[in-house]
Amino acid sequence: MKHITCLFLYIFSSTLVHAHGIVGSDQQFLMTNAGFNMIPYIYLGAKHMVTGYDHLLFLAGVIFFLYKLKDIAIYVTLFAIGHSATLLIGVLGGFHINPYIIDAIIGFSVVYKAYENMGGFDGYKYKPDIKIAVFIFGLFHGFGLATKLQDLAISKEGLIGNMISFNIGVELGQILALTFMLLAFQLWRATGYFHRQAFMCNALIILAGFILMGYQITGYLVS
Repeated sequence: MKHITCLFLYIFSSTLVHAHGIVGSDQQFLMTNAGFNMIPYIYLGAKHMVTGYDHLLFLAGVIFFLYKLKDIAIYVTLFAIGHSATLLIGVLGGFHINPYIIDAIIGFSVVYKAYENMGGFDGYKYKPDIKIAVFIFGLFHGFGLATKLQDLAISKEGLIGNMISFNIGVELGQILALTFMLLAFQLWRATGYFHRQAFMCNALIILAGFILMGYQITGYLVS
């Protein structure tokens, strides 16, 4: 477990700055290409999802203790509806929120779900409805990406089709990432160590969420 912890922290810290951003070559494409480009935008959407560590950490927290495919489908669908709606509304409707604030909230969503996994709300008289929470945090995840795309001043030509294509790519990327996550969880559970290591793993997810929050809050204060 010690080696897993060190590996987790190394990978996470070394890729933190790309957690919710768009890399330079992709930025150049988005800013210089006009007109409807379905396949490239699907690719970029999928790439964003499978390399977005904030999304992946939150998804990992969501499915951590889900065993039935029906339950997984419900929670992931709620998250997908939330981030799809605000991604499209944010870009097409021109709704812009400070990206540092949004990304700090996304970091908090990671903390929130891992805290819930650790039984953090068990002592509360009224426990939060986790389905509603997943949907609401999905809205913020979508706004997070929308603000990044808005800052790139994407061409208005073919914008609707391109954003729909991008969102399709995001969903395809989510399915791909989710498939590998479920396989990893299945293998982990088969070892017999899952329940003994679950608390520590969620503690690491909380740590990662706080790092994300701190990084974004610092960026907001110095910007």
